[in-house]
Amino acid sequence: MPDAPTHPRRLRNYVIPHGRSIFGGVFLSLFTVAFSVGIPFISRVVIDGLTAGTLARRELWAWLGAYGGATLVSSALSFWMRQLPLRVGHAVETSIRGDLFDHLTRLDRGFYRAQHTGDLMNRLSSDVRSVGMGIGQGLMQNARMVFVFLLTFGVMFSLNAPLAGMVLILVPLMIGSFTWFARRIKKGHLAVQDQLSEMASFNQETFTGIQTLKAFAVEPRWFDLFRNKNERLRTENLRLAYVHEGTHPFAAFWFTLSSVLVLLAGGRLVIQGRLTLGEFVQFNQYLLYMQWPLLSLGWVISLLQRSWASWERIREVLEREPAIADPAPLRGQAASAGGDVAFDHVTVKAGAATLLDDVCLAVPEGTRVGITGPTGSGKTVLVSLLPRLWDVSSGAVRIGGRDVREVPLADLRGRIGMAEQEPMLFSDSMANNIAFGTPDPTEATILAAADVAHLHADVEQLPRQYETLVGERGVSLSGGQRQRTSIGRALARNPDLLILDDVLAAVDTETEAAILRKLQPVFSTRTTLLVSHRVSTLVAMDVIWVLENGRVTQQGTHAELIRQPGYYRRLHEMQQLAAVL
Repeated sequence: MPDAPTHPRRLRNYVIPHGRSIFGGVFLSLFTVAFSVGIPFISRVVIDGLTAGTLARRELWAWLGAYGGATLVSSALSFWMRQLPLRVGHAVETSIRGDLFDHLTRLDRGFYRAQHTGDLMNRLSSDVRSVGMGIGQGLMQNARMVFVFLLTFGVMFSLNAPLAGMVLILVPLMIGSFTWFARRIKKGHLAVQDQLSEMASFNQETFTGIQTLKAFAVEPRWFDLFRNKNERLRTENLRLAYVHEGTHPFAAFWFTLSSVLVLLAGGRLVIQGRLTLGEFVQFNQYLLYMQWPLLSLGWVISLLQRSWASWERIREVLEREPAIADPAPLRGQAASAGGDVAFDHVTVKAGAATLLDDVCLAVPEGTRVGITGPTGSGKTVLVSLLPRLWDVSSGAVRIGGRDVREVPLADLRGRIGMAEQEPMLFSDSMANNIAFGTPDPTEATILAAADVAHLHADVEQLPRQYETLVGERGVSLSGGQRQRTSIGRALARNPDLLILDDVLAAVDTETEAAILRKLQPVFSTRTTLLVSHRVSTLVAMDVIWVLENGRVTQQGTHAELIRQPGYYRRLHEMQQLAAVL
């Protein structure tokens, strides 16, 4: 297994790989602007020539042809120039989204307990798209605007320095105002993204829990909650829009003010003979060239600020290091989860809460272990330590004498089959859900796993059998069918270590007995840890552990434990009484 990739934490690291395209786009922008800046010169020559009567008809047509040709070439260059930012932006967007998704899959579940899924989806979609647009269109359009200002002002100063200086005086006011707008836009964009994330999370929870929503008849109240969130989103969008749209009239005001001053002062210079009519027209054309950058400056500032705000949200996730570190690959050693299992003075804490407290247990290879105890006693935490879905706070968990923290995660988890009480089924076929964790599964493997899980008969009744789509989270299946699918998924990979975490809770006793009969040959060939609240499930285990408040309070066989006072005997007696009643 290769080392886990280190994803860039700085935005420039996503820009550098596309440096050639960006440089090409910037160069093309420079060439296009320079070409465009030369067009008003033709207007000046024609106007001054016609005014002075020195321009022959042949020359006039030549200059007019040059004007038309230059305009056509300039338009073509502008078209191609607009394609490069799009390609660069999409390439950067793809790279960031890939790295972000990969990093998210490597973070531990402790991270996800503190996150809203909708917020993460928003970062993967709209935030990534904003960054791509900011780098592609934002940076390259910004470069073009800078070229327009520099070249245009340079030529304007060469025509008439006092007139150009009068226009330049207004630039600091413009820059200061747009800086103020930029800060407001960034703040507004962050507020909008927060509201979008909250809305996405709310919608996801709504549609996931739609059955519960209907069962409790809370649709009107739920709609009121949605309406409030929707209204807050509208408010934040309007605030951002007001600020963003405010940049356009301000730019228009600056341009109008500049135009009025140029008309007044430039007209006087023409009358005084200190400026030719052609030069005056040329100067005004350059002023018009500056109109587009000014009017689009607000859009570019908004785009760059949104992009930067979104990048900060993305970087926040990329800088989050997994709590469960993945060690380096084992060189020259085969992946295995076989051998004796040992919990050596294991303590697990979550904040101030102690989930497991100084647990010491040993499991010889091939042993069938039953685990029971009250709800919240630490059973799931205990078995989750083996594939390192949790990590110990102190002590060690060993398989085959090796600390699991020293084994690469892919190797460790690849040889462990774990079936969960509340399995996650994906919107895919039954076959693919059973074979989910199995590399290169065969039809025979899937069928065998389904048979042992007592699932084959159920699948045969589905419309397309093993090709039937189970729906999101397995919505089309019953709770028992989902649990048995989880068992089949764990068995299909032929693991060295099998973990069954209360996976028979949703099946009836008859189905339970049938599954256990099928599982006996499987149990005999590997180490098995089975969590259950049913004594009928635990009775066939080689040894049973009882956990209470994070500590092992009892251990022994079924026959031994029912003779001892304690939780297990009480559980046995209550279930016997329930069976009689």
